[in-house]
Amino acid sequence: MTRAGQVAEPQDLIDVDALIAAYSDLHPDPSEPAQRVAFGTSGHRGSSLDTSFNDDHIAAITQAICEYRASVGIAGPLFIGRDTHALSGPAHDTALEVLVANDIRVIVDSRDSWVPTPALSRAIVAYNSFERGDHADGIVITPSHNPPRDGGFKYNPPHGGPADSDATKWIADRANEIIADGLHDVLRRPVEEEDLEATDYREHYVAALEHIIDFHAIRESGIRLGADPLGGAAVEYYELIAERYGIDLTVVNDKVDPQWAFMTLDWDEKIRMDCSSRFAMASALRHQSEFDILTGNDADADRHGIVTRDGGLMNPNHFLAVAIYYLFTHRPEWGYETAIGKTLVSSSMIDRVAEALGRELVEVPVGFKWFV
Repeated sequence: MTRAGQVAEPQDLIDVDALIAAYSDLHPDPSEPAQRVAFGTSGHRGSSLDTSFNDDHIAAITQAICEYRASVGIAGPLFIGRDTHALSGPAHDTALEVLVANDIRVIVDSRDSWVPTPALSRAIVAYNSFERGDHADGIVITPSHNPPRDGGFKYNPPHGGPADSDATKWIADRANEIIADGLHDVLRRPVEEEDLEATDYREHYVAALEHIIDFHAIRESGIRLGADPLGGAAVEYYELIAERYGIDLTVVNDKVDPQWAFMTLDWDEKIRMDCSSRFAMASALRHQSEFDILTGNDADADRHGIVTRDGGLMNPNHFLAVAIYYLFTHRPEWGYETAIGKTLVSSSMIDRVAEALGRELVEVPVGFKWFV
């Protein structure tokens, strides 16, 4: 009998101490493909227990990023943030030691807290919106919705989104070369307080929301909103949004736990913060009758699931089709040269909406970077 959708049990939980110890103690074998740096659709992911996400990997990747940004003329600050996965903290520390040794101007979170991917991306874009004579980029340390045993490391160039394959291939190839050469090319030193600059990612992100969201309309509607961050980086952001804009928004789960012991198991009985899965969202779904709309996020908050009172967890393709139709019929400034983008795996309903609207449809491979 499957346990999908049921709360995790002790045997499902990771040994956090062992995971973090392996991060430092295990060293990758460059001849083993599974232990090499490999950027997928959005960064390098792996587990220290599998010797696929360890201190050596992060030191080498960060050094490669330093060399890459120099090679393409990126001379501005580098924004860095992390999510709530257990390996994100150690990887953050490793990256900082390499960045400061390479004389990079590094900007961290002033609250020394978790940073959702959208908040860091916005910081990059906001910096680059002014003519300063340089450009910023960033690093987001997250394996997204992956299980608690995993770590992830993403590079965001000056456009703010995930790096494209030209950049990630260069960085991965150089990182593997550095590891194979015994990390001799890695510059690294302890971090001093004066080495770092700080910004309040949460404050700036939440303050900017009023420029794109009509909070007055939300307040006046009386709509009841719920949010389940699923133990991820968004957990502290919703509280400030509700407080600042006076909307009826309740966080139904504010727990942060590197084991994610409160999570319900996904379809394969693994802990996975996949907000599009009814199994992973089972705890959130228990609250569906309490709110008009409830959202769930993955660990770095760049994915969301939508739960409605009458329909439960929405099919993302249904939401996308309706949202596209609504936006293109309510945005007069979006001229007919504005196209509709979709990935290869998205519903053909979007094709029909595009045809009905008379808009160009642009189909791209899977991965947000293709839209960027």
